[in-house]
Amino acid sequence: MTDQNTTIDATALAALGEGHVAYVKPMSSEDVKRLFPQAPDLSPGLSLFALLSASGAPILLTDSRDAAIANAWAHDLQAVSVH
Repeated sequence: MTDQNTTIDATALAALGEGHVAYVKPMSSEDVKRLFPQAPDLSPGLSLFALLSASGAPILLTDSRDAAIANAWAHDLQAVSVH
């Protein structure tokens, strides 16, 4: 048996799970503009949850982890948590 090293570039790695997996990421309202530049100004100190595609593209911002997971399921995506 031979040992093969397989490399994968960053673009291919980001595409793994695309259309199948979504990430639920807790975040504070102060961090929202980084992922959601079009979001309105929010009061500081809010605990929110972002739903992100496998490649990291933002899908949804909500104040409920359950709502983020439900949205993933509604779009046939497996939700996983990111900390």
